[in-house]
Amino acid sequence: MSELRTAAETAVQQCLELEGEESCVVVTDDEREPIGVALYEVVREVTDDATIVRYPPGEQHGAEPPAPVAAAMEGADAFLAPTTKSLSHTRARSDATDEGARGSTLPGITEEVFVTGLDADYDRIADECERTLERVADADEVRVTTDLGTDITFAVGDREWHDDTGDVSDPGSFSNLPAGEVFVSPESADGTYVVDGTMRPHGLLEGRELEFVVEDGLVTEISDDEIRAQVDEAADEVGDAAYNLAELGIGTNVGVTELVGSVLLDEKAAGTIHIAIGDNASIGGETEAPIHLDGIVRDPTVYADGEEIELPEA
Repeated sequence: MSELRTAAETAVQQCLELEGEESCVVVTDDEREPIGVALYEVVREVTDDATIVRYPPGEQHGAEPPAPVAAAMEGADAFLAPTTKSLSHTRARSDATDEGARGSTLPGITEEVFVTGLDADYDRIADECERTLERVADADEVRVTTDLGTDITFAVGDREWHDDTGDVSDPGSFSNLPAGEVFVSPESADGTYVVDGTMRPHGLLEGRELEFVVEDGLVTEISDDEIRAQVDEAADEVGDAAYNLAELGIGTNVGVTELVGSVLLDEKAAGTIHIAIGDNASIGGETEAPIHLDGIVRDPTVYADGEEIELPEA
């Protein structure tokens, strides 16, 4: 429990900077309860207005939590959400931050990732985010290539780049934990990307690649049967929104030296990029979907308006 406590202290004290007069809710589920309890215990030492709520794991990443959970998030000054399925791209999370709550989601977090990912120099991560933003923020077009066949071009348009530094001390601020990326919800994209790092439901990809073809901002071909089935199932509910090319992210967490099979941690690894399918309404886009599937790509070359940029290095 001591290792969990150290990580929890980092989240509550360094990232959230929780104060004694504030209210804070910890949202967790049956499978992540030990992490939720560790966070709650630290929160409880800071403020008397502390709450922990638990519910059964959601059916899919991006699925909305029960209404009482959403209300608890929206009504608090701060929240921390270690859950099996991601709440990052939900209306519950965006409604909460729109109302001024600040906090972090920890989707799919394991005790190992919690301990490893929170053992980082978040000041340095913030510096890497700032440097990376400077390299891409004004680009109209970003292209990513790899030796394995990735060659995809993103039309950024008027969409704004965001950073995920782990600092959620300002009202309405939001971050994943572990943190460390800059990302954008592009207006469109065309090309092919090959995931050779980590992707749900497979975890760490060892000696295999997953190929995706994108045309006019929609994923038109998926080489993997399981992932294609997930997307097709979501499409039965929301149509083409499920195939939306939702996000391009660049990892800036220089403390992550190798991929471990957790999307939450691996998408932050310095020197990688990740590309997501599905919902982007909560990150600056206009598409709502019940899925958000990230795929991590190793060893990319990234060009901003035709000029190769330097990526962070672990």
